[in-house]
Amino acid sequence: MLTSLVQKILLILTLVSFSSSVFAGKALKLAVDKTQQQQFIKAEELIYNSSSAQYQTLYNKLHYYPLQPYLDQQRLLSTMRLSKALEITAFLDKYQGSPLDWPLRKKWLNYLANKKQGLLFLQAYKPTSNAKLVCHQLNFNLLSGLPESVVLSQVTKLWVVGKSQDKACDPLFKRWQKAGYRTNDVIWQRISLAADGGKHTLIPYLTKLLPPEQQYLATLWHKVRRDPSLVSKLKHFPNKSVRESQILTYGLKRLIWRYPDTAIRSFRKAQQQFSFTRAQQRQITEKFALALSVKSHHAAQLWLDKLDFNSLSKNMLQWRLSQALKQQDWQRLIVDLKQLPAKYKDDLKWKYWYARALIATGLNERGKYLLQQLANKRHYYGFLAASTLQTPTNLQHEPLEFTLAEKRNVVSYPAVKRAFEFYSLGRYHKARSEWNYLLTQLTNREKLIVAKVANENQWFDRTIFTLANVGYLNDVNLRFPKAFDKEISRHAITQKIAPSWAFAIARKESAFMTDAHSPAGAKGLMQLMPNTAKSLKKGRINSRYLLNAENNIQLGTQYLKILLDKNKGNQVLATAAYNAGPYRVRSWLKNTKALPADIWIETIPYKETRNYVKSVLAYQEIYQHQPGQVSQLFEQVINMSIGD
Repeated sequence: MLTSLVQKILLILTLVSFSSSVFAGKALKLAVDKTQQQQFIKAEELIYNSSSAQYQTLYNKLHYYPLQPYLDQQRLLSTMRLSKALEITAFLDKYQGSPLDWPLRKKWLNYLANKKQGLLFLQAYKPTSNAKLVCHQLNFNLLSGLPESVVLSQVTKLWVVGKSQDKACDPLFKRWQKAGYRTNDVIWQRISLAADGGKHTLIPYLTKLLPPEQQYLATLWHKVRRDPSLVSKLKHFPNKSVRESQILTYGLKRLIWRYPDTAIRSFRKAQQQFSFTRAQQRQITEKFALALSVKSHHAAQLWLDKLDFNSLSKNMLQWRLSQALKQQDWQRLIVDLKQLPAKYKDDLKWKYWYARALIATGLNERGKYLLQQLANKRHYYGFLAASTLQTPTNLQHEPLEFTLAEKRNVVSYPAVKRAFEFYSLGRYHKARSEWNYLLTQLTNREKLIVAKVANENQWFDRTIFTLANVGYLNDVNLRFPKAFDKEISRHAITQKIAPSWAFAIARKESAFMTDAHSPAGAKGLMQLMPNTAKSLKKGRINSRYLLNAENNIQLGTQYLKILLDKNKGNQVLATAAYNAGPYRVRSWLKNTKALPADIWIETIPYKETRNYVKSVLAYQEIYQHQPGQVSQLFEQVINMSIGD
């Protein structure tokens, strides 16, 4: 009997194991209920008449629809009254922290503030970066009897900003000022913030708050903000005071970017008359070294050498070593890399260049040994190392596999359902908001599972960003999907460019988000500027046209071909031009002696473009490693020369 029981148990375990393995690789395609989607959209249109029979009928049909809570949110937003306090509070408690929370909470808090409902406001308030609401909260705290010493000490950070605050803060600021918190030092802190990156138009107002004998300094600071060349005329700084030195430091750091030679002369002259602090001298030296390096100024190396090597920032270290690379001064590079601060020693970039320097100085065996260590890395420098050694690229692909049961369990969560439903409706911003909230609620394993499901349902950007969020980088197919495969391949072939290049550009530009917008105004999958798209289309163009994936890919690949032709078929230069613009790349090439391509890339003046070119090359290498294809991309790079 015992033997028979054991055999049955073993058989069950075998079947369970077999079942798990069978379903582990099966994709989970999420169903879409078009009827409920249409009912939801119709209910949204009727939200301002939510008491109507038609709305109530639709609402009742949507009881199990993931987005029904958004109807409740919209109804509460449109009918905000004190009589709704209990319902609003219950809703906010239920969905606290989710995208359903803040739009309603923000409007409710502003409503309560206008109605002077301090108790309800404080009950509903949650920490926020919204200055207006913070001011209301502190005001209500004072009215509730909280001691001034507790509340007013929190006001200083609200006042010391480089812009004007909301009028709601004025009563609080008056009480704070009356209590003696608005000192001259605090005023100067705000002037500094307004001048350096803030709203400089705030300075005249702040000037009047200073004692009469100090007001000329604030006026001077404002003038230097608008015209930094004033620091070249030291007659504007008659008293040689600490504050004048501060303004001079600020002005010199701005002037170096406009008129480098004037800034250098002005600083040397000022040093003879002013006592700059050690911190001020360091700030000026760092800014001068950076600006002169970016501009390829002949004095760049002199200013870089003035900096303490052991306390260099990562950015300044890049520039210091870039100067040695430009000159191909391998001995100096070896010396500098040997004394790298410990926190930078494991950087693949410096390991690669140390190996290159060793080989360039005849230490081939040691250099190749270091390259062999790098060659197994799925990275730009790993690909460079592998091509230098003429060894195969190692993508280190470790695919993620989950059972259908695991996937179904995760997609049963309400936030997951809401995210995918918004995605299905094409409301990508709301979908991403729900997704980002979702990530705060899941374990790392659950994040990987839902990322896999997103990929299986063509939501590629969330997969890419979620894997990065977790730190799992070895499922190459998930991180580098062939999204919009037919469209990208077809248009790339039409333009006679490598499809892998077009995939790499789209992956870098938008991670395949069709509705991507950049702060500079670029739009869509391949992040085209409207003016560029207009010139390519030879006619008027609107955002909707550019946010269509097919249109964007067509124009993006067309632009890549134009840049490739303008750069005589040099894909490295065309990639740099796609990011920085063709005119900038042309200026970088002007009067530049011929350099190996890897050195030219490493010494691109703009950090964004430098990293962009590296990423696109690495991504293209990955996309080219498809079955039946052999990549020679990095072999071409290491044998390429760029410049006159």
